[in-house]
Amino acid sequence: RRLVESGTRFVGLTFESQLNGKQGAGQWDTHGNNFRLLKNFLLPTLDQCYSALVEDMAGRGMLDDTLVVLMGEMGRTPRVNKSAGRDHWTQCGFILMTGGGVKKGFVHGISDNHAAWPIESPVSSADYVATVYQLLGLDPHMTIRDEFDNQIPIALEGKPVHEVIA
Repeated sequence: RRLVESGTRFVGLTFESQLNGKQGAGQWDTHGNNFRLLKNFLLPTLDQCYSALVEDMAGRGMLDDTLVVLMGEMGRTPRVNKSAGRDHWTQCGFILMTGGGVKKGFVHGISDNHAAWPIESPVSSADYVATVYQLLGLDPHMTIRDEFDNQIPIALEGKPVHEVIA
């Protein structure tokens, strides 16, 4: 919040910490011990930090023009592996967006009963990027030039998900 108040336009945060003195035990790449790590450390910590940030920003009137995004780079397998973990799964994931022009309390899309596949309103990574650009006031169809002077669309042909925009 203080970085945004001081004029920083983009803040990125990666969550990695220690659990019981073990480096890396607080990471989200839970190929093993998924449920214990989530229940006893990752989710309570995330809940406390995210809700405190959002409440703080809302109380100061900052959420109208600040987009807060919570996401990972992919989802997790719908099946638990032999190490009581869940592996990488790019077919279905989540993104939580707060403030910055998104609808409050809106859920977009539905997955199947196993959270394996989207069954309604799927969104690609490019669509997500286009939506963020749209919310930031940038034309998602804008192009930039690559090192070979080719025109490259900044949102890689993605289309904004207008249903989530207030």
